[in-house]
Amino acid sequence: MTIKEPVNAVVLAAGRGTRMRSQMPKVLHPLAGRAMLVHVLATVSQLSPVRQIVVIGAGAADVAKAVAPAQIVVQDPPMGTGHALMCARDLLEGAQGTVLVLFGDSPLITAATLVELVAAREAGAAVAVLGFRPADPAQYGRLVCDQSSSLTRIVEFKDAAPSELEITLCNGGVMAIAAQHVHALLSQLDNKNAQSEYYLTDLVRLAREAGLSCAVVEGPADEVLGVNSRAELALAEDVLQQRLRARAMDEGATLVDPASIYFSHDTQIGRDVVVGPNVVFGPGVTVADRVVIKPFCHIEGTLIEAGAIIGPFARLRPGASVGEDAHVGNFVELKNTRLEKGAKANHLAYLGDAKVGAGANIGAGTITCNYDGFDKFVTDIGAGAFVGSNSSLVAPVRIGNGAYVGSGSVVTDDVADDALAIARGRQVAREGWANTFRARKREEKAQRNKKD
Repeated sequence: MTIKEPVNAVVLAAGRGTRMRSQMPKVLHPLAGRAMLVHVLATVSQLSPVRQIVVIGAGAADVAKAVAPAQIVVQDPPMGTGHALMCARDLLEGAQGTVLVLFGDSPLITAATLVELVAAREAGAAVAVLGFRPADPAQYGRLVCDQSSSLTRIVEFKDAAPSELEITLCNGGVMAIAAQHVHALLSQLDNKNAQSEYYLTDLVRLAREAGLSCAVVEGPADEVLGVNSRAELALAEDVLQQRLRARAMDEGATLVDPASIYFSHDTQIGRDVVVGPNVVFGPGVTVADRVVIKPFCHIEGTLIEAGAIIGPFARLRPGASVGEDAHVGNFVELKNTRLEKGAKANHLAYLGDAKVGAGANIGAGTITCNYDGFDKFVTDIGAGAFVGSNSSLVAPVRIGNGAYVGSGSVVTDDVADDALAIARGRQVAREGWANTFRARKREEKAQRNKKD
């Protein structure tokens, strides 16, 4: 199914979201690491719209910033969904094809459903409405159709007759409107109702009164889930995570316990990757083929190349890069650090602002001292180098190719290629000291007891 005519997208995002009980605008609350509103815009972008217009509320500068370079119009004061579209009327001047109206707090809509909706409008409908059949119709508006399945009107729950409440096809809110009719239909909207608001749903009635046809496209119920509370945000996150997990498995990854793995919207997973339980992917992660990620890892802003092994209990922070066949083991943290091919940091290490050469080995307890309270500095560890356990590498410093660092060293100067660096206090042994110490302490304790 293809779209033949131009698409003009209008996303309504002026709602206050008071039920979220948050200082953040509702539409900016994230799902899978991306704001709900940005999810909607990313989806509609797949239709290559000639216009993207976002209707925001007064004082919502952070929303405007999040959606740039989309066109912005402010709805002030908010007087209903129909009024929100009316606020965008000037920006729709001269529009052709379809005006697609979406909601910034309904982030799960898919491009395939939108294409189907626009195609139904292009087939001759002045207005096409997205419908769905929830398990419990509850207080949703009902879509009333005639015998030919054409939409005749949208009736709100509170206004519905008993026979209309038996209808299971409900209003999903999203609309595709013929651009040639938008201005005429909006000019007839009024707010003569109990809420004194202009309703988008009245466009169907107005179109039918003008002798125009209206259509319904039925979509999955989860795609029209609106988020108005923290609980609904959690439901939306669950739906989106299920989609992302299914996509990863369809593309050739093994998820040992899918329900415990959380992806970002942009996570890229290669083939024959194995992801263990309780792994969290933040934004900006790319995983190549044949990577093994063991349980309880947290990864963000990281490139992991083919054949690498990560974890368990590893943390890869933004700027981390793990080369082919490299190993990052348990309780190892990388930040802005590159491990070259075959390098290993198998346990209990912090490597920040560092480069670790091919085949190098980082011992347990090693840290790069990269921050002096004001600036960050780089540690450069050469190919084939061996850094012993419990070493502190004070940046800026370079450990040469093939060099050795003795365990427990505090390295403050560069180490030449193939050299051995030992930077620790010399061991001193005092024969019999322990016996003398214990005897003295016992005597001191006995004297204190006599005084008591």
